Amino acid sequence: MAARERLICTSGELVDGGDGVRFATEWQGAAEPAFAIRYGGRVHAYLNRCAHVPVEIDWQPGKFFDFTGLYLICSVHGALYDPASGVCLGGRCEGKGLRPLAVTERDGCIYLIESE
Repeated sequence: MAARERLICTSGELVDGGDGVRFATEWQGAAEPAFAIRYGGRVHAYLNRCAHVPVEIDWQPGKFFDFTGLYLICSVHGALYDPASGVCLGGRCEGKGLRPLAVTERDGCIYLIESE
C-alpha cells in the first residue's frame, strides 16, 4: 500500500506544550477528528477521541494540554495522556491510550502520512 502526505499546518503553528491544530482524517472508512501537538520538540498526532469513551478530548478547540503543558487531558473526565506516546497515565482509560497517527515535519511544514 502506498502512502501519501497531506499538509496539516506550518511548523510555526505548533508551540511546545501549547495549542494543538485540529484536522480531519479518514479512519476505518469514516471521517474522524484528529489533532497535532508539539511536545519535547517533536510533533505528535492522534485521533481526537478519548480512550475511555468516544468523545473529543480538547476542552476548547485546540486546547489539549493541562495547565502545566506536560499532559494531554480529556475534557470530559480528566484522564491524563502522555503527549509523546498517547499512553493513558491516569483516569478511566484502564491502560488504553490515544490512537497515534503518522506525521512528518520538513521544510517548515507538518504533514499527515496517509495510506492509500
